[in-house]
Amino acid sequence: MSQEVNQEYGADQIQILEGLEAVRKRPGMYIGSTSERGLHHLVYEIVDNAVDEALAGFCKNIKVTINPGNSITVEDDGRGIPTGINSKAGIPAVEVVFTVLHAGGKFGGGGYKVSGGLHGVGASVVNALSYWLEVEIKRDGKIYKQRYERGKTIYSLKEVGSCPIEETGTKVTFLPDDTIFETSVYDYNTLKTRLRETAFLTKGLRITLIDTREEEPVEKSFHYEGGIKEFVTYLNRGNEALYHDVIYCEGTVNNVYVEVALQHNDSFNDSSYSFVNNIITPEGGTHVSGFRNAITKTFNNYAKEAKILKDSDNPLTGDDIREGLTAIISVKIEEPQFEGQTKQKLGNSEARGAVDSIVSEQLTYYLEQHPQVAKIICEKSLLAQRAREAARKARELTRKKPLEGGSLPGKLADCSDKNPENCEIFIVEGDSAGGSAKTARSRATQAILPLRGKILNVEKAREDRIYANAEIKAMITAFGTGIRDDFDITKLRYHKIIIMTDADVDGAHIATLMLTFLYRFMPELIKQGYVYLATPPLYKLEKNKKVWYAYSDEELNRILTEVGRDSNNKIQRYKGLGEMDAEQLWETTMDPDRRILKRVMIDEENASEINVTFSTLMGDEVEPRREFIEANAKYVQNLDI
Repeated sequence: MSQEVNQEYGADQIQILEGLEAVRKRPGMYIGSTSERGLHHLVYEIVDNAVDEALAGFCKNIKVTINPGNSITVEDDGRGIPTGINSKAGIPAVEVVFTVLHAGGKFGGGGYKVSGGLHGVGASVVNALSYWLEVEIKRDGKIYKQRYERGKTIYSLKEVGSCPIEETGTKVTFLPDDTIFETSVYDYNTLKTRLRETAFLTKGLRITLIDTREEEPVEKSFHYEGGIKEFVTYLNRGNEALYHDVIYCEGTVNNVYVEVALQHNDSFNDSSYSFVNNIITPEGGTHVSGFRNAITKTFNNYAKEAKILKDSDNPLTGDDIREGLTAIISVKIEEPQFEGQTKQKLGNSEARGAVDSIVSEQLTYYLEQHPQVAKIICEKSLLAQRAREAARKARELTRKKPLEGGSLPGKLADCSDKNPENCEIFIVEGDSAGGSAKTARSRATQAILPLRGKILNVEKAREDRIYANAEIKAMITAFGTGIRDDFDITKLRYHKIIIMTDADVDGAHIATLMLTFLYRFMPELIKQGYVYLATPPLYKLEKNKKVWYAYSDEELNRILTEVGRDSNNKIQRYKGLGEMDAEQLWETTMDPDRRILKRVMIDEENASEINVTFSTLMGDEVEPRREFIEANAKYVQNLDI
């Protein structure tokens, strides 16, 4: 389809965007998005600059404050951004940092050996996307200040006071431009998660987060002398560690500084996270390949030499050894090269060799010195190997039943449309609600799969038990994708998987069990946006033959205020989906034109915290679960996840 273009296309139609105009024109190119995620990214950019000072050995404290009105202050005790005149630009160096793209101490000028930023555009991008930004610098016994608005300098750098010569640092305060971002409200927990992770990865650095927006300020400090060893302990808190030590390997090979910490627990999941210059790499890369090769080789060698593995036994696979493993792989490298569109995978070949070499040597030494720990890990790996073989046989049985016609689960009421893009499946709690949903649905595009009771808690089960569980097997068969190594997204039969449970504590628990299964065994369904939570109403209000539905206490009060509070009001509190007839269920929860669906998303930048949440809620350890619920109860409104 062609469109008429009236304007002439000549030399003058080629636009030149001056200064930071390009950032304001296309913010997503620089910070990923203008959503809540992009808003928080502004804070990370400024914090990462302060962390670079810590990595260089010049900063011990960073303070992040959420101010009333959602402006942010980031203060550090590093060297302070240079204030002298930059010879090339003819303006103070600090002004270059905040107003010129690709300017800073991260481009081979000797300012930093390693740097956390991927592109070196952090400060100037934050400036461009802020309504205003002020920077204050303590350096050489003087205090300097400068202000910018929407990326433009308001006044020249000026000296505003003095300070002790030994007192240095940078303070940046900015207010994000609400004409650019979809939301301008910062989330305390989101910042807390990222700053905690940064503190773990930067041994000895203290990061303090303060939220001053409420009458009672909230303050939390993160300081870990043990660095990533303490990170592993934190990640393992929802499970029972199989041995006391956190195994730690550290060293430098070919200018690549390597830190690895690992410990096994009683779960069945691999919870390994990798970082390059403190930036998470969700897709792994060469440093992860080096780590995996090292532990597979080292444990097999040890198991053979210790006669734990006989000559006739199959070698342990990486999957066997990583069952129940929590590990942090962190490398610092001068010139990181990232692969892929999202820059989430390290490509430097030297990182593979460095990690492999250091982990192989130091892990071998550790296992020889601690034979009891080595035996525990090898025995768990052997159990995993046997379970993997049992799961393989179960998978083969599943594969022998092609997903056609009668081989679909008997309780599945499938839809008639065969185009996955048009189809959705409701996973419904209980036969009663399942019956109403089957009557209510649009048969062309809506499938119903009722589940009986609470499904297996996969956090505490191996893959062979999962294939033996009838409810989970029904979901796997209905979706059509297979799980884990057999997973194939192209075989997905429905592009909306909707979890529909009661709006009570039991319903929330069942929804959490289902989400745990999907997160552990089919994470791509969530990552690609195919998983949703239905939102059934909490109340039905009848008055003078008119009906209203309320999805929260606040909404009910709002409706009552509008219609009047009197004796004619009939209010029904729904205890479960089964209390609704088919018509009510359709118009409140299933009708695409009227329902409320919540898409389940994974923020891969916070992958470790998501893992902690699932292992805490669904693991065996009671105390961490109690602490989590107490800490988060105030954020829960209706217990509907």
